[in-house]
Amino acid sequence: MTSSKRTNFSSPFGSKSPDTLLPALAAINSSTNIALAAANGISGTGVLIQTKAGTTTLNASNTAYGGLAALSHSPKKIAMKTSYLAAALFAAFTLNSDLRAALVTIQTVMVGDAGNSSDGDFGAVAYEYKIGKYEVTIGQYTTFLNSVASVTSASYVVNLWNTNMATDLNVAGIRRSGSGIESSPYSYSVIGSGNRPISYVNWFGAARFANWMNNGGTNGASTEAGAYTLNGASSGVGFTKNAGATWWIPSADEWYKAAYYKGGSTNAGYWDYATQSDTAPGNTISGAANRANYKKDGVYSLTQSASDDPSQMYLASVGAFDSPSAYGTYDQAGSLQEWNDGIPRTGSRFLFGGSWGSGNVSWTSQGLDDPQEARRVTGFRLATTPIPEPGTYALMALAGAVLVARVVVRRRRS
Repeated sequence: MTSSKRTNFSSPFGSKSPDTLLPALAAINSSTNIALAAANGISGTGVLIQTKAGTTTLNASNTAYGGLAALSHSPKKIAMKTSYLAAALFAAFTLNSDLRAALVTIQTVMVGDAGNSSDGDFGAVAYEYKIGKYEVTIGQYTTFLNSVASVTSASYVVNLWNTNMATDLNVAGIRRSGSGIESSPYSYSVIGSGNRPISYVNWFGAARFANWMNNGGTNGASTEAGAYTLNGASSGVGFTKNAGATWWIPSADEWYKAAYYKGGSTNAGYWDYATQSDTAPGNTISGAANRANYKKDGVYSLTQSASDDPSQMYLASVGAFDSPSAYGTYDQAGSLQEWNDGIPRTGSRFLFGGSWGSGNVSWTSQGLDDPQEARRVTGFRLATTPIPEPGTYALMALAGAVLVARVVVRRRRS
């Protein structure tokens, strides 16, 4: 951040006039995090707003800053504590032209119990975080493709779509038309239900989706930097989550804890299955507890048959098996095995959870694969920071507007 000086919220202006101490306001390119810090070394109220906008420092020559400073130009001191802070927040939200809603909404659950014990190799996480309640869906991935991969010749973007996404009828979900040029852009459309999880995504596809979300999830948002610095890469394992990332592929510990930890304390222990059970789940869709989409005793879940049918869809809608983990995630047992950020050995990434085609979906269902490989049984979910939801920002902006009005009224009355 900018300064290590303690922010003084009890006396915002001290003995000086408000216009002297009105802090600099910065809109930093990040996600929808809000942080408060002392700005420019001033001993007073300092504000640092992290949003989706590009970096813009508001200073004395900036119209927005001047407008705020004008509120403080009074021969009398204005008695208030947080009005200018709220006004700064309001200005940041209303003047930020890039503060747009993401094109997709990823439901998340909070994973608490920071500092919990491990389950041997995995599961200990020292902080709170959020993780996707469901796997990333076909509908969400289709929106992503239409946002970033319509007009392109770059192979690492073109290959975000895999031909098997349209042709493998066991998991098919997205078709592509067009030629990828201005006169004939690629267009992506959902096959069947868009609420099923997306498969045939390799680790790099998942990382680029995370970057897109990290950069706002808007049309044309970057896929090459943010959570991971890829810059066109499509092979290798030397890519780690960047500091300050707001959406990312879960680490092995984060994924494992969300799936198996019992929760409620830091030494609660672990379930064997991500359905809050130590007993192998059933594989029929019902309202009963402890169910998962996997090949139990050689029988596929959706058909209840041991026969392989090349035209049969084997993926159900996310959450169709109503057996969440202790933290409220769905389908971490079965459905699709999921990428995480773990690197078990050179050239590989971890895959956890088993799939619709596997017979084991317990905590031991740990696989590994080349991050370039995109398979019919592989998908992903994302993790994120424990920040307020977008609706909270709208309320903050509204509160800021009210407080700005109160400041103006008080000045007029004085």
